[in-house]
Amino acid sequence: MFDTLTERLTGVFDRLTGRGALSEKDVDSALREVRVALLEADVALPVAKDFIAKVREAAVGEAVIRSVTPGQQIIKIVYDQLVETLGGDGEPQGLRIAGEPPNVIMMAGLQGSGKTTTTGKLGLRLTKSDRKKVLMASLDVRRPAAMEQLAVLGRTIGVDTLPIMPGQAPPDITRRALQAARLGGYDVLILDTAGRTTLDEQMMTEAAEVAAIAKPGEILLVADSLTGQDAVETARRFHERLALTGLVLTRADGDGRGGAALSMRAVTGLPIKFLGVGEKPEGLEVFDARRVAGRILGQGDVVSLVEKAVETIDRDQAEKMAKKLAKGQFDLDDMANQLGQVLTLGGMKGIMGMLPGVQKLKGQIADANLDDKIIRRQIAVIRSMTKAERQKPDLLNASRRRRIAKGAGVDVAEVNKVLKMHRGMADMVKSMGKGKNPFGGMMPNMPGMPGGGRMPSPEQLKALGGGKLPGLGGGGPALPGLPGAGGGLPGLPGLPGLPGAKDKK
Repeated sequence: MFDTLTERLTGVFDRLTGRGALSEKDVDSALREVRVALLEADVALPVAKDFIAKVREAAVGEAVIRSVTPGQQIIKIVYDQLVETLGGDGEPQGLRIAGEPPNVIMMAGLQGSGKTTTTGKLGLRLTKSDRKKVLMASLDVRRPAAMEQLAVLGRTIGVDTLPIMPGQAPPDITRRALQAARLGGYDVLILDTAGRTTLDEQMMTEAAEVAAIAKPGEILLVADSLTGQDAVETARRFHERLALTGLVLTRADGDGRGGAALSMRAVTGLPIKFLGVGEKPEGLEVFDARRVAGRILGQGDVVSLVEKAVETIDRDQAEKMAKKLAKGQFDLDDMANQLGQVLTLGGMKGIMGMLPGVQKLKGQIADANLDDKIIRRQIAVIRSMTKAERQKPDLLNASRRRRIAKGAGVDVAEVNKVLKMHRGMADMVKSMGKGKNPFGGMMPNMPGMPGGGRMPSPEQLKALGGGKLPGLGGGGPALPGLPGAGGGLPGLPGLPGLPGAKDKK
């Protein structure tokens, strides 16, 4: 998300920070480019005008023009205004679910916006992260198999759903869901309302009737970020008829512009509470204005990366891995687990997108061809081996390698690359077991990674400045496996064997 805006703003700011002093004319010229960047990112014209006016008011002051680093001062001003436009500098607004149970959350939106999928994601998040007992109920009696879809989703993620009784109207289903939630001792009831392809009076009347019966503490509008300014108009018209309390933007990972997020928050005044990314049940991120503003300006979001790692990495497995690594042991099963964790965290591109300064290396990343298909192919190669072969790679002679290649559907050369990659990683682990640190101090405490142990918590990272705008104009860490890069990706091994990576001889 925000790729278009990030790319344009990075170019503007690079030119600003390259100058020793700025005139008012320089500032005006840069802000014209920022305005064009906002409009190209599908930000509503009134919102873009207001944004530029506020930035200019702060940027043409004497303190900025005569500052030692005026370019960085303007970046800071733009960052602060982005944060303000996206929701303010405070902590993200959580869901209001602290009242007497059952706390009702009502999901509204147009058909196809992702309400049912988001309902499941929210139910899973409340169950796993907040330890709440959740009941989900579908009120969509019009779309074919909509109620069955939620029931199947509930069984898949382990969240209870209201039994389906054909022929009931949405208000009656609402009353039955409330009674079932009270009798079942549920903390939260999520109502998945019906949508239409367009807004109509019947739809709004039905939604208002459901809200009057359920008295929800949260009415969340689910909007598809790919619809751009149409999503803004949808939010405005829903808000006129329903007392919306927040927004959820779906398919945020597919929107390279991101203007809808900036516009919806500014036009409606409603907080964006979640971003939906991907189709997996875990793909729901809490919206934090400070972190998103940092991503837009190419400063990364390391705190979100660590939080995602905390949620997805199995701690028991990590502890077992740490004990093996401490002894200098690292077999092919361990390597497959490491590669799987990279995919779970969003793949190489997803991880790098959360690291500071990566936007400046966009061309190099593209040239390096960091395709997650390569990682999946490497995992397939390892899974085609026997248990004995994975534990003792020395058993793999030429005939065994041919068999493995055939089983994985790859060339023998691909098998050789995986084994070479493992050899390099095993050597690093072995040197670590002898008391050496092959990672040069780059966060050696990531669980499940070479050098593993315990990971710093998101709160610890925040205390060190996480979530704020890091390193204005200072670039970011060098990344392994990229042409010209020489550092280490925090918390992950260098992954030799990926395109552009330096294999250990």
